Amino acid sequence: MARHEGQASGTALTTGEHDSGGGRWRATSATGDLAIPEARRYIRRSNFPILSGVQNSSMIEVANLSKRYGELAAVRDASFTAPKGQILGFLGPNGAGKTTTMRIITGFLPATSGTVRVEGFDVFTQSSEVRRRIGYLPESPPLYNDMTVAGYLRFVAKLKGMARGALAGALDRVLETCGLTGVRDRLLGHLSKGFRQRVGLAQALIHDPPVLILDEPTIGLDPRQIIEIRSLIKTLGGKRTVVLSTHILPEVSQVCDKVVIINDGRIVVEDQLANLTRGRALEDVFIEAISRDTGDGARAAAATET
Repeated sequence: MARHEGQASGTALTTGEHDSGGGRWRATSATGDLAIPEARRYIRRSNFPILSGVQNSSMIEVANLSKRYGELAAVRDASFTAPKGQILGFLGPNGAGKTTTMRIITGFLPATSGTVRVEGFDVFTQSSEVRRRIGYLPESPPLYNDMTVAGYLRFVAKLKGMARGALAGALDRVLETCGLTGVRDRLLGHLSKGFRQRVGLAQALIHDPPVLILDEPTIGLDPRQIIEIRSLIKTLGGKRTVVLSTHILPEVSQVCDKVVIINDGRIVVEDQLANLTRGRALEDVFIEAISRDTGDGARAAAATET
């Protein structure tokens, strides 16, 4: 039985044992804070060789991903890919499993089973390499109100291990990209919701990652702020792969190249936006997919109203 070690989410060091007889990898935690029940600790080393639909050229590859909380299945055998340089819209009703999936991809949450790779690196066994390649904006940005914009971004850059000599240039770059130059010395607690979201984007971009994971980036913003943030997200595509998790359909229609729809923890649609909307609206695609999966057309229609 061979042992493997890797860095898990947070600061916990995880170790693992590979059972050569059963072909399974068992994750354990040196500190115990990420331990999962014994019956659900088994994670396949890799599912990709046996999946004909997974594209090795994709920046993000998710295969047979599941996450359970006791008897509750938050994500159920989900598989999809995010192509390099595209903006992927990750759609679904509230409670469909979007945030759970995003947290697993970024290494903030362990999976029950399945495999995730980012630029070829396994999230579960090579998490430090994955984190270097991902910028993550959670639904509520982790901001400290008593810090200035510039001070906070320097702090984040140091946490991400950036070299001291690269800090000044990186700071100027993200301040300019996110439209924060005029508020660089303002306290975060004095910023509007729109500017706080911009700071959240800036902290995700500070180490210039090739992948951005954005969880509900426009929630709670007024119409003008929504337009500004959507425009900013669109400019980030091309040189980066962006996963935009949302339940707002116009957001996906305006900025995304590809669409993945999740419902009740299962992937029900995965295709290019242009293919899905050829001759019909994305709202119709969404309602049809959710209705077909749940048999509840009223719930699907209600999900498109926000």
